[in-house]
Amino acid sequence: MNPGTRCEMKNTSDKFYEEVVIAGFGGQGIILAGRLLAQTAMKAGKEVTYMPSYGAEVRGGTANCMVIIADEPIACPVVAKPDSLIAMNKASLDKFAPHLKNGGLLVMNSSLIDDEPRLDDTVEILKVPADEIAVQLGNPKVANMVALGAYLGKRGHLTADEAAEALPDVLAERYHKTIPINIEALHRGARFAQKHGR
Repeated sequence: MNPGTRCEMKNTSDKFYEEVVIAGFGGQGIILAGRLLAQTAMKAGKEVTYMPSYGAEVRGGTANCMVIIADEPIACPVVAKPDSLIAMNKASLDKFAPHLKNGGLLVMNSSLIDDEPRLDDTVEILKVPADEIAVQLGNPKVANMVALGAYLGKRGHLTADEAAEALPDVLAERYHKTIPINIEALHRGARFAQKHGR
């Protein structure tokens, strides 16, 4: 996030406005999770911007995406200070967590992040063992859906059911056979958030 390219967005009304960053390494399905969040919000009638960013376009390189969801048209797609962060690995937590807004939400993949992040006391931290839950479900690749489901379950403005309905829109047809396990991962994440969130 280059301050020179930052657009300052002020939400001056009481309308819904949420800036989200999803970040991790290549191969964790970060871009897919962002596309699904954006598509889910769009199908729910929200205004949406979606901006993916790749570090190295190889498995193991960094990846993140910025999603803004609002009731009214969005002037700028750049997220400088997110309301919510889904951090799937330590490097992403270190990079983006310091920018979280006061009162924001951090969903962190505790399967890969051991450290307790030092953040403002108003930031809510939800530690989700996303990789472990994905392995329990039988497919390590759905950790991204577990984390996204946890975010949805915690925030409550969109549901895991709505995300499940949007899955066919963002998954290539050759991957449609994975829709059932992705749906289960979304629901497991949402249930985890409702059970363990403070």
